[in-house]
Amino acid sequence: MNIRKAVALASVMGFAMTLTACAADSQSGSQSEDGPITIACGAMEDWCQKMTEEFTKTSGIEANFVRLSSGETVARLEASKDSPEFDVWHGGPVDGFGAAKNADLIEAYKSPNAEAIPAEYRDPDGYWTGVYVGVLGFCSNQSSLDKLGVDVPSSWDDLLAPELKKQVSSAHPSTSGTAFTTLWTQVERLGGEEEAFGYMSQLHNSILQYSKSGTAPGQIAGRGEVAVGLVFSHDCVKYQEEGMTDLVVSFPEEGTGYEIGGVALIKGSKHQAAAQKYIDWTLTAEAQSFGPTVGSYQVLTNPDATSDDRMVKLDDVNLVDYDFVEAAAAKKGMTTRFDEEIASAPKE
Repeated sequence: MNIRKAVALASVMGFAMTLTACAADSQSGSQSEDGPITIACGAMEDWCQKMTEEFTKTSGIEANFVRLSSGETVARLEASKDSPEFDVWHGGPVDGFGAAKNADLIEAYKSPNAEAIPAEYRDPDGYWTGVYVGVLGFCSNQSSLDKLGVDVPSSWDDLLAPELKKQVSSAHPSTSGTAFTTLWTQVERLGGEEEAFGYMSQLHNSILQYSKSGTAPGQIAGRGEVAVGLVFSHDCVKYQEEGMTDLVVSFPEEGTGYEIGGVALIKGSKHQAAAQKYIDWTLTAEAQSFGPTVGSYQVLTNPDATSDDRMVKLDDVNLVDYDFVEAAAAKKGMTTRFDEEIASAPKE
């Protein structure tokens, strides 16, 4: 072969290799480190905004978010699983993440930063890692309670008092991770699903209406539309600081549930490398410490993150033995049953 033909052949082969590489890059878009990435965010909107903004500042990778409750997130992931619209799920109780794991909607990713997080706040298979802990409590309007002649509730049975008929607000467990925590808490403290539904059937008469969002009951109580909202206590503290000064936090003495707020990689993410960088960042003390700067006072899972006196002290609250794996497995069936047997039932 003469030199001219060899050069021509090499050029053709080089061009072909370039095309192949381009095609490979196109097909492996999930490995893009540039983003932009989209986060399904299950915490307060200003927390979501702060997290995505700070990650973009730190990494140079554009991050956007959509605020969704836990049930909405799973539904959106199922609807778009053939072409995922999200790259990361950040925030919200991990029994929802467990349901997504069981439905093959998230994938395992063991971040190098996960070792800093205590083992009890990590999925053993690496499908999710905890970024915060929140405790379920009663967010009560003191003025409303005074008008009703009712003390601040300190027991689940206190919510069944006749004076509190249509004076309690809760979200719906089909859409809200907070409300499912309420439902599963009854399973754990009472010993089974039947007992839990027996209690929820009684509580139904106290509920004014079921909201979609788990944070809404705190606002509804803060406005005086009901006397008690069922929320994670850090949300009630946030509303207190934002001007709803009649609100008081209490916890049921016989035991209450809690959430581990998680972060996970969406299966089939189109920007997997960038999504993994986001997850890595969320597990750092620096990232978690941004929460209190926007009034989010969840207990943080990184031991080096900045603590705050407004965070609940876990040792001071009677927590039930909350099984997140069992809760995730039972979630679909229990929420369907709740809708059929409780939410649609007439009130006495």
